Amino acid sequence: MDIAELKPAPPQAAHRPDAHWAARAADKILARCSLWWREAPPLPGEKLAVIGHFHAEPGASAAARAVLEHACRAAAAQGATVVAGPMDGNTWRSYRLVSDAGSEPPFFLEPWTPLEWNDYWRAAGFTPLATYHSSLNENLERIDPRVPQAAAGLEAEGVRLRPLDPARFVAELERIYDLSAASFTRNYLYTPLSRDEFIDQYLPVERYVDPRFVLIAEQGGKVEGFLFALPDLLLKQRGAPLDTLVMKTIAVHPSRQSAGLGAWMTAECHVRAAQAGYRRAVHALMHDANKSGRISRHTAGILRRYTLYSRRP
Repeated sequence: MDIAELKPAPPQAAHRPDAHWAARAADKILARCSLWWREAPPLPGEKLAVIGHFHAEPGASAAARAVLEHACRAAAAQGATVVAGPMDGNTWRSYRLVSDAGSEPPFFLEPWTPLEWNDYWRAAGFTPLATYHSSLNENLERIDPRVPQAAAGLEAEGVRLRPLDPARFVAELERIYDLSAASFTRNYLYTPLSRDEFIDQYLPVERYVDPRFVLIAEQGGKVEGFLFALPDLLLKQRGAPLDTLVMKTIAVHPSRQSAGLGAWMTAECHVRAAQAGYRRAVHALMHDANKSGRISRHTAGILRRYTLYSRRP
């Protein structure tokens, strides 16, 4: 088995990794990964490098370990003090491994990885850096008891919820971007994203958007929060009823963090989903310590868990 530096495939090349390697045997690629050290996310007190674009064939534990250890040595040569992954450059792209799959199949836009990959990363000396989860609400009529009072207070201040205007999709995203730049700054391993890159993240899903489930909270023309949800279209592919909504993103302006706006938007989305005939809602991919996770605990139970790993190089 040898480790070869290769050019990443075109979709991965667009992420601008600093290097990409594959572990090969008899010209067959058994495992591969990319490494970022120039534009890695900030980690206080450390110089972080991240490994992403990770893939390993079933049973290729030795190859996976070899390519991961090779990436760690390269990170150390560039001065990195911590290596984390899997992460495709930053947290705006695919990152984390599914570490507890639960009993439900994957939902729409969920990054899905084999459970054995966790063993490969641990065998290469990685341990959990951060943990995440998705939750499932199977009773959309269950209301967080804090919501009515919070909603009344916010409405009294002039805050209003409205659905996204699909005829102005890009213009709506431009306004949401400004809120995102303020709201997500405190997120763990946050990396700034340009306005154009932010819009490019959402354009591929425009055709799947049901504007009833993309809520924008405004006060006096200023965006104070938004919630982005999509139908779980993988259900249709499996021939199952389309009865589940995936709540992918909730963002609230920092000045509204303790006002209950996130809980109000979540409850309103549940109401609209129930009125449209949905039975369930997934609260997707939340950091275990995030406020959105605390909101979810009032109405939903754990569906799946994910892990981001790290080690000293």
